[in-house]
Amino acid sequence: MRVLLVEDDQSVADGLLDGLSGGAFEAKHVSTGAAALTALAEFSPEIVLLDLGLPDMDGTEVCRKMRMVSTVPIIVVSARDEEIDRVVALEIGADDYVVKPFGMRELIARIRAVVRRTNPADMDVPVAHERIFGDLVIDTRTQRVSLAGVDIHVTAKEFELLEYLSSDPGAVFKRSDILHDVWDTNWYGTSKTLDAHIAAIRKKLGNASWIESVRGVGFRFEQPS
Repeated sequence: MRVLLVEDDQSVADGLLDGLSGGAFEAKHVSTGAAALTALAEFSPEIVLLDLGLPDMDGTEVCRKMRMVSTVPIIVVSARDEEIDRVVALEIGADDYVVKPFGMRELIARIRAVVRRTNPADMDVPVAHERIFGDLVIDTRTQRVSLAGVDIHVTAKEFELLEYLSSDPGAVFKRSDILHDVWDTNWYGTSKTLDAHIAAIRKKLGNASWIESVRGVGFRFEQPS
């Protein structure tokens, strides 16, 4: 999927480009509004990530001009967190609004969600929202979990953690990465919070083998044998 990144802060852009590359996106970076409008025609992006604080014009003006000539999905990515900024951006045509700082997984999830809404036939974006592991079903759209046909009540954070670990069955996720991505990009609390949530999920699934502890590293999710 072709992504046009409009961001004037090179350090921020570098991080986003690395994350997008890891998510199998083809990304083009520009740092000004004028360059963004040119790239819209020449690069033909399938989605635009647009910062508002650009050096030559406000990002809302870029959004407005893009919307006059294109229906490409636009996600505003900005440090501005006032409600009025969100409202203005959405009213002039943005499809979503993400406030910095944010996790890369969240951004990629939002990209896929926006593209599903605007172009559900796009084959680059999977439409399946159920992860099935034997009798366990994790529905990422409704945030429901069921085991052998029986719904299991999980808290919002428990679901987020389960969804995170089950995104790559068999892979080992580091404690630091889990806390960073699931809790907060600037988490400084105790890791006992993570252990408590893992224990709660194991109890609700009825088998601790769903989430294996990897000593000194973190946790691995996989279907019990």
